Amino acid sequence: MTTLVDIQNLKKQFGGLTAVNAVTFSVAEGETVALLGPNGSGKTTVLNMISGALAPTSGSISLAGEDIGGLAPNRIAHKGVARTFQLVRVLPSLTVAENVTAALAFRPNHLWGHAARDRAEQLLAEVGLGGRGDEHANDLTYIDQKRMELARALAAEPRLLLLDEWLSGLNPTELRTGIDLITSLGQRGMTVLLVEHIMEAVRALCSRAVVMNVGNKIADGPTADVLADSAVISAYLGEGHA
Repeated sequence: MTTLVDIQNLKKQFGGLTAVNAVTFSVAEGETVALLGPNGSGKTTVLNMISGALAPTSGSISLAGEDIGGLAPNRIAHKGVARTFQLVRVLPSLTVAENVTAALAFRPNHLWGHAARDRAEQLLAEVGLGGRGDEHANDLTYIDQKRMELARALAAEPRLLLLDEWLSGLNPTELRTGIDLITSLGQRGMTVLLVEHIMEAVRALCSRAVVMNVGNKIADGPTADVLADSAVISAYLGEGHA
């Protein structure tokens, strides 16, 4: 498989704190990979560096062979990276459809007017918000705001989709729907890197997992093997369970 994302010796320091320490891994075109680890392990910091929210202290991030480390978020987005956030970010004064059309207007092959509205409605239907485009974003439940945020990310037609705990907070029925949705993205050839704590979803979605602990990569391989690794079990549950 062709490598889409290649991360080499990635490091991020905040003053004297090293949040990410010389992490190296790659993601192939069309792959869905989990980035796992206990809270505070550096996972979201890695996503922030890939998406441009943070600049690396050192190391490199390449997308399809092009170095993107340290570029502004809008430039990285235009190169085909989209993401969701742990805390949903909406444009509260706009309608649900307008939140999505905003992304359609600013992607490289932008859409405007009726074409944008039609595409927004298609995307909202894909994530389970069909027919709700005229509602105000601020009036949606938390779960539906997450759906809208995913539709907005998909509006960019990304080559790489970064999902930061997108499935958290869903009830069992919603979780199954969410897993099916992400599976369908992979079947369409989209590359997904997801941070997730719900192991049912990780096992269902990801053939491969990368695990971090206190800023370091401690495992990288087939998901079943990684989740059975004693170092991974220890990182999540403590030494007594390893």
